[in-house]
Amino acid sequence: MLPAIAHLKCTLESYYPISAAAWHDYQQCLTSKQLNKGKVLYAQGEIASHFAFIHKGLMRAYVTDLEGNEYNKNFFCEGRFPGDMTSLIKSEASFLALEALEDCDIIEINFSQFRAALFSNPELMKFHIHYLEKHWLVEKETKEISYLQFEAKQRYLKFLEDYHIMLPRLAQYHIASYLGITPTQLSRIKKDLKKI
Repeated sequence: MLPAIAHLKCTLESYYPISAAAWHDYQQCLTSKQLNKGKVLYAQGEIASHFAFIHKGLMRAYVTDLEGNEYNKNFFCEGRFPGDMTSLIKSEASFLALEALEDCDIIEINFSQFRAALFSNPELMKFHIHYLEKHWLVEKETKEISYLQFEAKQRYLKFLEDYHIMLPRLAQYHIASYLGITPTQLSRIKKDLKKI
């Protein structure tokens, strides 16, 4: 496995090639960190100042309602950048909590420094545009449409397609929460699919 910093550089360049000067600017925003299983990167209600790159591990983004029920919004594994962009951009309390589902090796990215680097470096801005297009526009829109159009079984099949790499690492109750169903309903769906 590549060292964390090399993994991050390869990931950036998978979206857009960056020069040594752009990489130098980007590195000024970074801090390596360990996040143990069950710990949060930041909690719901906290104003986020950073997001992360996952070198190793698995995280979830979730919300908690007034009754204490948790609803998973997204899962992130190696090579992804978990964070609450709304909180970061608006400097408002985060609607999301970001929790490590496994012990994680991450690189924290200071958002204000990152944003300054973006606006001073066209290569970093182009990387960011490509990343946002893929993950925050195309993926997000597809997910929202599937929630509106599909029944629970179809949503589960779409989940299997989208998250097949993470599937063995996710607890069933986390998957059910993501799908907006109970673990019992998920068990029934899986049982029905085995009959097909």
